[in-house]
Amino acid sequence: MASSRFTRALAPALALSTGLALTACATTDSEGGDAGAAGDAGAGITIGTTDKITKLDPAGSYDNGTSQVARQVYGYLMESEPGSAEGTPVPSLAESGEFTDPNTFTVKLREGLTFANGNELTSSDVKFSFDRQIAINDPNGPASLLGNLESVETPDDLTVEFKLKVENDQTWVGVLNSPAGPIVDEEVFPADSIMENQAVVDAEPFAGQYTITNFTENESIAYQAREGYQGALGEAATDVVNVKYYADASNMKLDVQQNNVDVVYRSLTATDIEDLRGNEDVQVIEGPGGEIRYMVFNLNTQPFGAEAEGADEDKAQAVRQAVAASIDRSALAKDVYKDTYAPLYSHVPEAMAGATEPLLGTLLTADGAPDVDKAKQILSDAGITEVVDLKLQYNPDHYGPSSGDEYAAIKSQLEATGLFTVDLQSTEWVQYNQDRVEDVYPVYQLGWFPDFPDADNYLTPFFTLGNFVGNHFEDEAVDAEVRDQATTADQAEREQKLADLQTKMAEILPTIPLLQGKQFAIAGKDVKGVTLDGSYLFRYGTISK
Repeated sequence: MASSRFTRALAPALALSTGLALTACATTDSEGGDAGAAGDAGAGITIGTTDKITKLDPAGSYDNGTSQVARQVYGYLMESEPGSAEGTPVPSLAESGEFTDPNTFTVKLREGLTFANGNELTSSDVKFSFDRQIAINDPNGPASLLGNLESVETPDDLTVEFKLKVENDQTWVGVLNSPAGPIVDEEVFPADSIMENQAVVDAEPFAGQYTITNFTENESIAYQAREGYQGALGEAATDVVNVKYYADASNMKLDVQQNNVDVVYRSLTATDIEDLRGNEDVQVIEGPGGEIRYMVFNLNTQPFGAEAEGADEDKAQAVRQAVAASIDRSALAKDVYKDTYAPLYSHVPEAMAGATEPLLGTLLTADGAPDVDKAKQILSDAGITEVVDLKLQYNPDHYGPSSGDEYAAIKSQLEATGLFTVDLQSTEWVQYNQDRVEDVYPVYQLGWFPDFPDADNYLTPFFTLGNFVGNHFEDEAVDAEVRDQATTADQAEREQKLADLQTKMAEILPTIPLLQGKQFAIAGKDVKGVTLDGSYLFRYGTISK
């Protein structure tokens, strides 16, 4: 998910997702002053977060904080069950979902579905929800995820047929479980505009595990478990959940230490998490994370790039490979991020089905250590005899406060090889996001958080023609291979194609993978059921004490 949009249009490619990480499903740390009061928590659970809320209307939001609310209160046709290792979606409001022909994904709804306000939930509401996303196409919404949707048909009250532009789209189930997937009440939401937050709360158009009983924007939300919920998440473990929104992560840390809140999720600093590991009064719960941090090479302006002095495609690739071989990812993970990140040895993180680690034993040693001798040999074989001058840019605010330490360490590692000199500079996010697509930075930092847990979401947005990265990587053969894997129905065959793609991209390296994130929650000793799994979602309904 992202702040820069990469439309999921499938012309000629398959489903494309959006994406510069860390805004929609953002993973930056938010810090500031005190939060508002959470109100009387009663006998329920109190959760703290530094995330923020934008629009409760699903058509108007595509950010982590608001998505967190949506996951508790809206119903989805497909959802991953809590504890799922790979986050694979299963029918939720749907009774079943399958391709009935290559371009038609047919969903059968459960009987007797209702919203919290008592209105029936039928196929008409489903059609309305998806048609509305596309019609509104809010710049801050997730409509771009629906680029492969041609139309929605409803043969009867319980049947929905999604007509897709490109056949056998293996990512479609993930899209139904994405921020574009909430089912809304057509008797409540306007068809062509975004509904205001308090109006949404008052109308109770919720078909998820919880409904909202009290709402003070970016201060507190009170949730009540909803009777009649029929989805895959099952019965909520706790009836009442209160969420407290903090502007200052240090205050949130203090509150969980003092048992003023039961659980905190997003976002404490790596130092805070390391400190809390030594606190016997709390639990530090860790789970897999879909976030990745990586380095981008502009193929036009990097050393030996297409428009650079001495342009040479082979030498340009050799520079990228030598850089990839010289970075100590384990040191970054341990020294900078206190093991809240892990090394990443592929463009696809290890939790994804089909993920491999092609950098191991090729550009890096078998155990992931940098291989300086390999880097030297690569440059020598390409005829590069001079020290390579790298102009490297990073962003100090959007990707978290430790970015400066991360890229200072990378500069030090690269220069220690004797192969590179690094001119390291930083730019604030608004200017940075504009500059990077205008060829200002030859080499620069980016991050990514997935729209849904599928390996394709780490390939299609990056390596297809017209990709969101905008670094001038255009390869028709790679584009065809990416599209092919996403329409391969046989899972074993698809995973082999994914493996082949990862191997190829680990040689070409238009981007260099560095780190993969982990999820963390901190909870009191008496709290049970905090579940961080391969869906990368945080569900309140599993938590109790």
